[in-house]
Amino acid sequence: MSLQVYTLHEGSYSVDITKKFIPFDPAIHSAKDRPASLFIHVQPFLVKLNDSLILFDTGLGYSNEQGQLHLHENIKKAGFNPEDVELVLMSHLHFDHSGGMVHDFNGKMELSFPNATYVIQRGEWETAFSSSSSSYHTEIFEFLQRNAQIKFIEGSGKLTEEISYELTGAHCPYHQVFLINDGEDKVFFGGDVLPEPEELIRKFIAKYDFDGRKAMELRDEFGERAAAENWKCLFYHSKSKSQAFVEIDEDRFKIV
Repeated sequence: MSLQVYTLHEGSYSVDITKKFIPFDPAIHSAKDRPASLFIHVQPFLVKLNDSLILFDTGLGYSNEQGQLHLHENIKKAGFNPEDVELVLMSHLHFDHSGGMVHDFNGKMELSFPNATYVIQRGEWETAFSSSSSSYHTEIFEFLQRNAQIKFIEGSGKLTEEISYELTGAHCPYHQVFLINDGEDKVFFGGDVLPEPEELIRKFIAKYDFDGRKAMELRDEFGERAAAENWKCLFYHSKSKSQAFVEIDEDRFKIV
C-alpha cells in the first residue's frame, strides 16, 4: 500500500472560556475540577504518499520538559524525520490546529518543519490577522510569514495530481478539507467540519461553529461521499477511532 497514515496523538485537554488548553488525564484529573470546560483530544496526522511526507494540521505545539516538541517525538516514533516533512496542509488556523507550525520554547521560536511548504487558504490567513478571536495566535503567523515557505490557495481545487482541497467554511469562514487519492486508496481529512466519528452518528448544530447548520449539512454530505467512495476518514478530535471507514446502514452512518 503506497498510502500510509499515522495518527500523531498529542494528548487530551480541557479548554474553557480563556481558550487555554490544559492537559487532562482522566487517570489523574477529574472533570469536576474543570467546570464549564470542553474536553478535547488533539491528533495531527502524518501521511506517507509515495516518497513524500505530508502533515495534516500541527496540533498545539506543546513540548516535553526537555524542550522536544511532542509532534516531533511522535513523528520519530512513527519512524520518520520531522525535517523530511514536505507539505503541511492546514485545515484552518485556530491555535489547537496551528500551534505546532512553530516550535516555541523558552521564548525562542523556530519553524517546526523548516523544509516544508505550509499550505493555507488565503482568506483564513487574512482572517487570522484581522480577527479579534483569541483562537488565532498572530505571533505564530508573523514568524511564519518571515521564515516559512507558504503556499496560499483560494477556493477549491487540486494541489497536486493526488491531493485536492475544498473550501467548506462552516467551522470558520475559510475552513478547508483535503482528499488524497493515489489511484488506489483515498484518505479524507475533514479538519473541524468532521472532527470526530460520533458527529456523523448524531445530528446537531454546534455553538462553536461559525455556521452550525452548514457544518451539520456538510458532515452528512461528506459521510455519504465517504461511504460511496470508500474514503478512510481521519478524525482530528476523536476520542475513539482516529482513522475509520464509513458505511451507511439503512439510513444511518456506521463507523467501521
